[in-house]
Amino acid sequence: MNTKAAYYEGNKTFSLRESEYVPPGPGEVRIEVAYCGVCGTDVHIYHGQMDRRVRIPQVIGHEASGTVAEVGPGVENVAPGDRVVVRPLQPGEPAAVDNACTHIGQNLKFIGIDTPGAMQTWWTVPAYTLHRLPDAVSSRDAALIEPLAVACHDVRLSGLAEGEHAVVIGGGPIGLLIALVSQRKGGRVLVSEVNPQRRALAGELGLATVDPRADDLVQTVGRFSGEAFADVVFEVSGTAAGVEAMTKLPRVRGRIVMVAIHAQPQPVDLFRFFWRELRMIGVRVYEPEDFDEAIGLAAEGRLPLERLITQVAPLERAQALFETIDQSPAGMKYLLKCS
Repeated sequence: MNTKAAYYEGNKTFSLRESEYVPPGPGEVRIEVAYCGVCGTDVHIYHGQMDRRVRIPQVIGHEASGTVAEVGPGVENVAPGDRVVVRPLQPGEPAAVDNACTHIGQNLKFIGIDTPGAMQTWWTVPAYTLHRLPDAVSSRDAALIEPLAVACHDVRLSGLAEGEHAVVIGGGPIGLLIALVSQRKGGRVLVSEVNPQRRALAGELGLATVDPRADDLVQTVGRFSGEAFADVVFEVSGTAAGVEAMTKLPRVRGRIVMVAIHAQPQPVDLFRFFWRELRMIGVRVYEPEDFDEAIGLAAEGRLPLERLITQVAPLERAQALFETIDQSPAGMKYLLKCS
């Protein structure tokens, strides 16, 4: 049997080796990985920005679908042959500061970053991380369940209600998924995106769009909302321009949802928070219910997940795929076929 693993070696380099057989211990499951999506975090790792966190050489990747091959003692939630996706969070020991939010707890380990990941044929993970897939969801589309769960979490915490206006700043993979989930929940959604190809894709998916470099974003949001402005603004761009714009767009008592990771502090117009009684909501990863919702949405078949997949490559082409991502600013989701 062809069993391979893509190891990140540092210095923007992957090597192909045999996939290590790790027998499942108590409470663990070994899965045969079908597909693994490439996340923006994986690209940051590839660029060497997380070398202090990963243990080089290391298999990375966490957006995975697969089939249960073997279960360890005490596992009852899945059985061999079950098709699954992985919720790649290992909470660790709880701390008082966690406020019972174990999904972002102080001792959290992110599987695929802090521990070996999914870019391999065989992957042994804790059984509690697995969610079973219905037949209606293909293993290929299921590789998008993890980022879709991010979107479900972000929209849920935003409190978006049917009929409310939502502006998504940044039309990359997570931004478009947030927009699609918001629309599915009855929101009136406008996507602000500078890349013309990404903007065109959003339009093809039935979303209203704006180019903030060509059109006045504040005026556009005003026209879009009948001068009511946004109930919710999602900052997904990760740019200083996005942070500057986000406080100009909400209506009185509107909500700003900080989705993007801003590694450096950004200036924020606090006067607008005071003047309009705005709220800012931080969002990070997901909880089990968000995975369940994502799987349900995918099973409905009403979200065009396949349209977000730009390219699928065999695991042997991991190095080339990451090089392609670097050269493709308009690309969306890239997948590795692992078995």
